[in-house]
Formats: sequence, structure tokens, C-alpha cells
Amino acid sequence: MRVVCCVILIALAAVACLPRAAAADADWPSFRGSADMAGVAQSALPADLKLLWTHEAGAAVESSAAIVGDRVTVGTRKGELLCLRLEDGVKAWSFRADGPIAASPCVSGGTVYVGDEKGVFHALDAATGKKLWRFETEGKIISSATAVGGSILFGSYDDYLYCLDARTGKKKWAFESDSYVHASPCIAGGQVVVAGCDGQVRLVDVATGKQTSAVATEGNYAAGPAYANGTVFLGDMGGRYVSVRCRDAKVLWEYNDESESGCYAGAAVSGDAVVFASRSGSIFRVSADKGKVVWTVTTKGKVDSSPVIAGDRVFVGSADGSLYGLRLGDGKKVWTFAAGSAVTASPAVGRGRLVIGADDGAIYCFGEKK
Repeated sequence: MRVVCCVILIALAAVACLPRAAAADADWPSFRGSADMAGVAQSALPADLKLLWTHEAGAAVESSAAIVGDRVTVGTRKGELLCLRLEDGVKAWSFRADGPIAASPCVSGGTVYVGDEKGVFHALDAATGKKLWRFETEGKIISSATAVGGSILFGSYDDYLYCLDARTGKKKWAFESDSYVHASPCIAGGQVVVAGCDGQVRLVDVATGKQTSAVATEGNYAAGPAYANGTVFLGDMGGRYVSVRCRDAKVLWEYNDESESGCYAGAAVSGDAVVFASRSGSIFRVSADKGKVVWTVTTKGKVDSSPVIAGDRVFVGSADGSLYGLRLGDGKKVWTFAAGSAVTASPAVGRGRLVIGADDGAIYCFGEKK
């Protein structure tokens, strides 16, 4: 009996060590899919990815979509926030903001949160699009919102990182940086990590809004940090890519792109794989521990689209008008879709679908064709 029990325990331990399978019904509620901004899909995509529908938005789409339940929410350059049915792309509701929307919507607790380029931050009922509250800043908002607990965080070009009460919109705190806060905030435990146009990577206590540590670098940041295992990864507008330890804001390694082209895209991080994209047109994977380049793929246009890891593939758009599917292991192109217009938006992967917009206003949904 003792031998049998040992065998059972060993078998159970082996099962527990297996990687968790992606759930088909997992959502993509915010920019980069989660508050850690790691850019990893929790929903599996079919091996044979097919175009299911296209929605013509009538204006360029730079915003990454949110996929929650049976709805897709995405912003446009004409200031319209669209809520589409995931099944067929038919519009459920729309909301006109005060200015163009480049930020990606965040859907949390039945509310949609998004900022616009007039500096207004909006909270809407996710089911109906009805306005719940608004908060005005003194600069445009490109930063996508991040939800944590009962708070919502975002940056503004008025140099502040804001933390608002998610239910009421009342300001909990505002942290002043030395320049624009363009990048989206990333949650790392009890801290929010934000990189700004002042060249600083800052760690701020989520509860108090007080800075706990920071490191000054040579360039400024448009790309938000991606967090995993106590470390954030990000690139700057000078082509410098770094790994920063959250405990003390120490730079663990740096990689310098010889082209010196800027990084506008957030990294995707899974295990030892960190995937970056560059305005030089390249997408490349480095090792998380040392920043050693594993593979590089070059497109024919700049890549402002933030890559997403979905299983053993990486999906990313390019200004050359294509959406690429690359094998995570070696970077081999395994799938492409010709959009015919620059793809600067980032993919959203949820509920077994991939949704992305293009600069000509087309919003595409891919999945399994039944």
C-alpha cells in the first residue's frame, strides 16, 4: 500500500508541474492582456487561423482592442470608442470621446476605462456605453489604463501618473514625473512601474503614490514596461533595451540596437523568452537572464505594434501592411495576413480569437472557421 501511495503522489506531482493549458474562454481585458503588461495570451488560438470578420471603423485604429466576454472594445483616431460583437463584428454601441483615442481601453468590473488626446479620461458602462464619470487632465492621454484592486492607473502628458478610484473617478493620488508619461503603467506586486519621457524607470507604491526607487537611463520611453519574475523589460527611443530589477531599480543588462532606431512597442515575456520590436522594422527575441539575442526577423516597415505571445507563436503587426505569426522558438514565419495598410495597433488575443485594427480603419478578427 505504501508503494502504491508513493506512485500516486509522484504522478500527481508530475501533473502539477505541467504547464497550464490556455483557457479557450480567457479574456483580454486591457493593453497587453494583464496588469503586468507581459503580453502573453491566456486563450489558445487555433493552429489554422482564418479571417472571421472585418469591421470598417471609418478612421485609423492605433488602439489595441479589449476582448471581454462576447464583446470587443476598441478606439479610433476620430475619437469613437466602438463596442462590437465578438461573434460577427456588428456594432453593439459607440461612444464619442472629446478627442482621438490612441490609448487602449481597459475593461474591469463591468466598466470600460479609456483616455483621449484632449486629456479626458472616461468611464463607461461596458454593457451600454453609458457615461459613468469623467476625469480631466492637463495633457493628452496616450497611456492605456491599468486596473488594480479598486483603482485605475494611467499617465498623461501633463507629466502626472494618476491613480483614481475605479468606481467614482475620485483622485486617490497623482505622482509628478519630470516629463510626459506616455507609456502605460505596469503592476509589479504592490508597485506600479512607469517609464516616461524623462528617461526614468520609476517604481511607485500603488497604495500611497510614493516613489520607492528609480533609475535614470540615457533615452526616453514610449513603450510600457513588461514585468515577470521580479524584473521589468523595456526599450527606449534610442534603441537601448534593458532589464531592470524591481527590488532596487538596478539595471541587470542592456542591449543596444546598432541601428539606434526607437522602440515604441512593449515587450512580450514568457519564461526565458523576451520579444521586442523596433522602428528599424525588426522583431527579435532575447534571453531574459542575459539579454542575448536568440533570433531576429526583419519586416519591410517600422514595428510599433507590441508583440503578443500565444502558445508557441508570436503575433505582431508592421507598417509594411502585414500581420505576422512567428514561431517563438526560432522566429520562423508560420503565418501572415496582408492587411494592405500599416498595422500599428497591437494584437488582442482572447476567447480563441485574435483582433487587431489597421491604419485604414479596418478591424480584423481571426479564429477557427467552423
